[in-house]
Amino acid sequence: MNEKLAADTAMGAVTLLVGDLDAMTRYYRDVVTLEVLTAEGDTVTLGRAGRPIVILRHDPRLRHAPAGSAGLFHTAILFESRAALAAALYSVARHAPQTFTGSADHVVSQAFYFTDPEGNGIELYWDRARTAWSWTHGQVEMATLYLDPNAFLSEHLTEQAAAGSTAGDAASVGHVHLSVGDVATARAFYVDTLGFDATASMGNQALFVSAGGYHHHMAMNVWNSRGAGPRMPALGLGRVELALPDGDAIGELGERLSHHGIATANDGRTVTFADPWNNELVAHLA
Repeated sequence: MNEKLAADTAMGAVTLLVGDLDAMTRYYRDVVTLEVLTAEGDTVTLGRAGRPIVILRHDPRLRHAPAGSAGLFHTAILFESRAALAAALYSVARHAPQTFTGSADHVVSQAFYFTDPEGNGIELYWDRARTAWSWTHGQVEMATLYLDPNAFLSEHLTEQAAAGSTAGDAASVGHVHLSVGDVATARAFYVDTLGFDATASMGNQALFVSAGGYHHHMAMNVWNSRGAGPRMPALGLGRVELALPDGDAIGELGERLSHHGIATANDGRTVTFADPWNNELVAHLA
């Protein structure tokens, strides 16, 4: 039995359960610069170049989870050029500057952080070329270095991009970062069971995992949630999608989860399951 996720596994869309669908749609469309791909009833799907990135699902019955709960830390949206990232950053600065929470150069990437109107974290980032990444004993070198957002804009925002020339450029969910109760349990599930490779760790505080040598497709930390137990239904994270390359990869994942005693819903095309904190994941064909 194959113990690893397929090397060309990628992240799919992130579903958010929201209380105010209109306000959240406006934020991701007008501020973050995603495009509405579909809007049907209580669900709006936003993305870039036809690729879904964020799915907003209205659920007025739900309330916010208590502080310290497990769930979403941030959805990280990967832009393919620094000009497109700068245009999105400029849009946030113009329309919702109060939602900006920080920025960092992580050596492998340059990133800007925000919080949406319902408290969900967002990262907007651009990757340096893989040839510029440094690996030691299977671990990728990442850091948190100062990144001046105004300097980034002055260097990379073109007049054309500010006017919308990059609005149709492709973007994707590069990684998803979760708040969890403890790192050891996260490692046992995401590495030993699900089949990601561990690419970086910060002791008992955070773990970074990926498939195929990416710096990280997912991460888990306890910075706001140490000791958290399984989630109860609440606003925020609905589900995380994993895009697998073919039916064999789907089948192998289903077998691996069953072998480890993880309950799944498996129709041959998608495998749906939950992590130890009741974060729902669904693997489907890319």
